[in-house]
Amino acid sequence: MKRRDFLRKAPVAGLGATTAALASPAIAQSNPEIKWRLTASWTRALDTLYGGAEHISKRVAALTDNKFKLTVFAAGEIVPGLQVLDAVQAGNVECGHTGLTYYYGKDDTFIFGSALPFGMTSRMQNAWYLQAGGNDMLNEFLKAYNVIHFPAGNTHCQMGGWFRKEIKTLDDLKGLKFRIAGFAGRIMQKRGVVPQQIAAGEIYQALEKGAIDGAEWIGPYDDEKLGFFKIAKFYHYPGWWETNSTTNFIINLDKWNELPKQYQEALQSAVLETNQWIATKYDAVNPPALRSLIAQGTQLTPFSTEVMDACYASAQELYKEISDTNPRFKKIYDHQKAFWSNGYLWHQVADYTMESYSIRYLQQSQK
Repeated sequence: MKRRDFLRKAPVAGLGATTAALASPAIAQSNPEIKWRLTASWTRALDTLYGGAEHISKRVAALTDNKFKLTVFAAGEIVPGLQVLDAVQAGNVECGHTGLTYYYGKDDTFIFGSALPFGMTSRMQNAWYLQAGGNDMLNEFLKAYNVIHFPAGNTHCQMGGWFRKEIKTLDDLKGLKFRIAGFAGRIMQKRGVVPQQIAAGEIYQALEKGAIDGAEWIGPYDDEKLGFFKIAKFYHYPGWWETNSTTNFIINLDKWNELPKQYQEALQSAVLETNQWIATKYDAVNPPALRSLIAQGTQLTPFSTEVMDACYASAQELYKEISDTNPRFKKIYDHQKAFWSNGYLWHQVADYTMESYSIRYLQQSQK
């Protein structure tokens, strides 16, 4: 080979080797392969909630060059849907996708992980979590349960549920066996309701057999999938107990601390992305589902002012009772209440005014 040919080719070969080395992701060269189990509180049929858990798994794998893998399990495949926290806390699984409201029986403070009845909108809740220190306060509380939390989805304001008979007055609530999640059942109990906490996959059967008189889940899209309209035709709104409802990604604290920093960042990014993914999907799929339910004979009916006012009063009574005896609850409640008071002051100026006008305009134009 001529000397000048060698000199011309040698730099190219060297550059090729360097490029090949750079092309291999740095994370693949320096970090270990880790496999975790992610147990969810949702059945596979709930493609938005369970799909959110799958979305986290897919994004984590993509962000770590498939070095960090989360295998997703539906409710009942490892533990029942309402025992996700216990499994994660004990380290039987590394992480879970659930609703912290389910665990209010351990401490009422868990409610702040999901939604306080008659509380904030989903936008306010996310702002409180991510910009006002709310998630830091929640994680300080959750240390006692050996878990760390990140918000991982929001259903927005939910529906008030399905009833065999229309709820017109407070008397209609007395003795009513009603499936309602967690903490809100204590408020309903003050109005004479007999609350039932039942996992999603078991609600239809309980309603069909008459074990319960009504049930709430989330909103039109999921409710239609679960088939409640086939048994109970009265669909009340709003679900004041979940003016927003955050779904929660919890991680065993010991396992979290063992993760390489890059994996922690990847997991947190995937979870916060899923927080938006679930929220935006519900906004996209609920409108056509509501139209479909109405077309199938569903009677869409608002709760009366009498019912709403009485439940609001019961909620405030309960918050005071708990605050007087539980300093953990009071600390977060006072912080959140101050934040949402300011939030509503702002939202009524812009969003509420604009939305009210748009709703009136659209109604008039469709006549």
